[in-house]
Amino acid sequence: MSDMSIGVTGLVILLGLLVLRVPVAFAMFAVGFGGVAALRNWDAATSLLASESFTLASSSELVVIPLFILMGNVASETGMSRRLYDAAYALIGRVRGGLASATIIGCGGFAALSGSSVASALTMGKVSLGEMERFNYDPKLAAGSVAAGGTLGILIPPSTGFVIYAILAQESIGRLFLAGVLPGLLLLTMFIVTISVMCWLRPGLAPTGPRTTLKGKVRSLMGALPITSVIVLTIGGIYGGLFSPVEAAAVGAALVILFGFVSGNLNLASLWSASKDSVVTTATVMLILIAAHMMNPFLALSHIPQALGAFLGDLALPSLGVLALILLCYLVLGCFLEGFTMLVLSMPIFFPVIVALGIDPIWFGVLVVLTLEMGLISPPVGINVFIVKSVAPNISLGEIFVGVLPFWIAMLVTLALLFAFPSISLILPNTMIGGG
Repeated sequence: MSDMSIGVTGLVILLGLLVLRVPVAFAMFAVGFGGVAALRNWDAATSLLASESFTLASSSELVVIPLFILMGNVASETGMSRRLYDAAYALIGRVRGGLASATIIGCGGFAALSGSSVASALTMGKVSLGEMERFNYDPKLAAGSVAAGGTLGILIPPSTGFVIYAILAQESIGRLFLAGVLPGLLLLTMFIVTISVMCWLRPGLAPTGPRTTLKGKVRSLMGALPITSVIVLTIGGIYGGLFSPVEAAAVGAALVILFGFVSGNLNLASLWSASKDSVVTTATVMLILIAAHMMNPFLALSHIPQALGAFLGDLALPSLGVLALILLCYLVLGCFLEGFTMLVLSMPIFFPVIVALGIDPIWFGVLVVLTLEMGLISPPVGINVFIVKSVAPNISLGEIFVGVLPFWIAMLVTLALLFAFPSISLILPNTMIGGG
């Protein structure tokens, strides 16, 4: 068999293993290790496994993963997510659809601590769905706002998706974090506009909320002050060159723990629980990254990326046309593959093409992460839809998928805006102090 044939066979086997529900790390490791052994020899595959594992595990940049995960877990344990939601509700809960909009803002704020879409949807779902049901919100709007709001976790920094992209593409984590700030805020605004338009067209979807006194607003905002100060300090510190991403993660985690102990909402038992969850999540991410680093040389040896680049070049499309075609592939794949899996599988194939076309890799990273977000609420996989279903068993999956459709359209509009105006993504990283 030729090198190309072995490569294609390996990808087919990989997809088959994923269909059979084999964990993505084990599937990629088996195909990557076996593929290198087939293309070269057993000793080369063994040597590659040792070198890639050690290189990855000794990378100091990866320290941001457990630290930011710990920060999000501690914030969840101490009820900071609830105070975020209360502050957002105090500000806009009075308007029609205000509870749903407050949920979106709460998801955005929690995303800036956890970096996880699943954690954002799960946490804010527990906090807000009961409230929206109590005020007779349409179930589709309620569930859709939680599922869509949760997707902000992969775009608003600190995003685990950006960290993984940075490692795979060998780009600056700090620059990618800053590149996600304005697109994240734009998407959050688009979600709120979507809710407002829906409630204007169909007032029966959501009632107006009770008024909040000025004293109540101040009390709620003060309650959210610790978490907002951590967000501003970590992201602002990276932008201003005060911290590297690793240092910002350490400062953020330490402050959240300190606030938790000072407020009395954190004890040793809850800190231990948050730490255990962080270790498990980090180990899972590391296994997937090691497996992805086994796939990269296998694909390079099989010449699949080069063949794809040549194929796209033969189409005689401009560089933006090729980029649009790649993003379309991500949108289609997002209906069937989990976003993290799709990212680690596709980067060795698509990234060399992007580099060859001269497309800014930071901008490309933002566009890719946004398409991964869209996959989180796309049928039939739509992980965030199933997360919402787990905390709202009385709402059917069909209703939730219908509820997320307007938000999916809002995400598509946002993707088009970011595609048309790269400066939205690049203005902050291009003006940051230091190298990031």
